[in-house]
Amino acid sequence: MRLRKVNADALQKTLTLRTLPVYCTGMRVFVIGGAGYIGSHVTRELLDAGHAVGVYDNMSSGAEENLFPEAGFVQGDILDYQALLAAMKKGWDAVVYLAALKAAGESMLYPEKYSLNNINGTVHILNAMCESGVSYMCFSSSAAVYGQPLRTPMDEEHPLNPENYYGFTKVEIERLLAWYEKLKGLRYASLRYFNAAGYDTSGRVRGRERNPANLLPVIMETAAGMRPKLQIFGGDYPTRDGTCVRDYVHVSDLARAHLAALGFIQKKGESLTVNLGSETGISVKEMLEAARRITGKPIPSEITARRPGDPASLTACAAKAKRLLGWEALHSDVDTLISSTWDIYK
Repeated sequence: MRLRKVNADALQKTLTLRTLPVYCTGMRVFVIGGAGYIGSHVTRELLDAGHAVGVYDNMSSGAEENLFPEAGFVQGDILDYQALLAAMKKGWDAVVYLAALKAAGESMLYPEKYSLNNINGTVHILNAMCESGVSYMCFSSSAAVYGQPLRTPMDEEHPLNPENYYGFTKVEIERLLAWYEKLKGLRYASLRYFNAAGYDTSGRVRGRERNPANLLPVIMETAAGMRPKLQIFGGDYPTRDGTCVRDYVHVSDLARAHLAALGFIQKKGESLTVNLGSETGISVKEMLEAARRITGKPIPSEITARRPGDPASLTACAAKAKRLLGWEALHSDVDTLISSTWDIYK
């Protein structure tokens, strides 16, 4: 696929050709980071619902395969304020912000990189929104804001005590959003993801993540022969099989939550912060055994030392999202998570 580079005026021309329906299927949504793994699924969901969508992405981790012809595209960086502002000044109703760097381990080695992109980049986005009259934002936050669980499942009232610099930047972004709401009237939805996994079950999103660090794509790379074996970090945790338990939520379920959240903040005129998780924990060994069954591959593995800071179990309480948004995880069972991902890797 050839990358479609268009300027902001061309993007506006593309959007003015669309006939926009009324509320809830007629917003003009600017998806920053829309060529990435989660961003492409969110873009697809917005398009399916009848929204006009523009994607803004620097393509550092985005995939060309994840750009849809129905959506306008501008290649640009959130640190380039003038380019961002030019693209923002095209009559958008809302921003979906998914462009933060997200590798927890890397953030501990290069905090300056995460400060510049995640915090300075957020300030650029917020200022460009204010200058352009864009009133709504849906922000991709993370369960990393909580740190070590004091209780599980974790609800939104759990103390915020991140254990890595990535999580710290997410907390600071949420604080910035709250101040811009107070001072500038911004309305936002902060969606605290637990472990995003899976791929579009209809096969419309095909671009793989680059250099994945999460469990399921690493298992898939091992099954596909791209890695020699899976490393399991710790086998002596106080869990049902000794390996860590995590809450995995299908990326298509996450995408639906963005749609619901945008509708909520537009209709209610209120901001919200909610967890997004399946509320069901899957252990590393359970994920591995299910992957062996579904792929038919042996998937070699070995148990190695624990990683510092890894809690034994993390699961979400998503009752608030269900109550306010009518949202629940529909595709987050282990078989759907694995089969939809294996379809990309096999």
